[in-house]
Amino acid sequence: MKKLLALAFASLISTASYSTVSYSGSYPDHAIKLIVPWAAGGDTDLIFRPLLPLLQKYLGQPVIIANVGGASGTVGEREAANAAPDGYTVFGAHDYIHSVYFGGIIDIKYSDAFEPVCLISSTPSVITVGAKTPWKSFKDLVADAKKRPGQIVVGASLGSTSQYSIALAAKAAGITFKYVPYQGTAPRMNALLGGHIEVADSNLTQKSKVDGGLLRFLANMSDKRTEGLENVPTLKELGYDVEYSVNRGLMVPKGTPAEVINKLNDACAKATKEPEYAKALLLQGTSVRYMDPKGYAEYLKKTDAQTKDIAKSLGLLKRE
Repeated sequence: MKKLLALAFASLISTASYSTVSYSGSYPDHAIKLIVPWAAGGDTDLIFRPLLPLLQKYLGQPVIIANVGGASGTVGEREAANAAPDGYTVFGAHDYIHSVYFGGIIDIKYSDAFEPVCLISSTPSVITVGAKTPWKSFKDLVADAKKRPGQIVVGASLGSTSQYSIALAAKAAGITFKYVPYQGTAPRMNALLGGHIEVADSNLTQKSKVDGGLLRFLANMSDKRTEGLENVPTLKELGYDVEYSVNRGLMVPKGTPAEVINKLNDACAKATKEPEYAKALLLQGTSVRYMDPKGYAEYLKKTDAQTKDIAKSLGLLKRE
């Protein structure tokens, strides 16, 4: 009897192993959901969306965006972390995953919840103000903020990159702002256009509004002047040793089979080489920046440590 049970168990294990290999080999056999944790029409949405048809081209299945916004991106992050690790739910992440953890907004540590697939892009942050504000330069803004500490209103996803970028610039300039919450770039820019806030982090996607006299770019937070923003000085040029950009990539829930991750990464590597993707990203003030799972993992580890240091220096560290 024991021998029969042992044989049956061995057979079950063999069958399960075969099933896993067969499953991995057939992946994907239906549509893939890409969770973007911000509103439709925002920066993150507009950077991932042109990637979809290219991923579909190389995966052979549709890739569909699900915009799951709220709580500084953490509602979508939690949904992605809790999804089945089968490769059919992919997380469209960016650097906010570090700041919201250290800021105590979410209890999910990225390295415990996700596996990196690929990094796809990098976007320099630009300090932006409404056209009705009196400041024509970053110097003007700093001078006014020193006269009225904590009174100038900044719109940001609290605890996320849009707050960290402005907070870093403010710290370097020795000024303080009042921060009010907005979920994603689109609502934040609408608030800036409507005069409900005075300052915000944005990027080249807002250039048409700047050209139309509705907004003003005061300073680029890149390490050097970038294409499309040639007339916007960098903070470094202005004497502040600060640079900041937002980098985005794809992740999957922890436990996703390596074969599935490899297939997703292979499609990502090919998609990001397509000239049309680079052209689409340029319209978003963004450059293609591809990294494979290993490179992305190393980047994430380094950025996590840097973000913790920033959070601590800004007094925003709530969780180790």
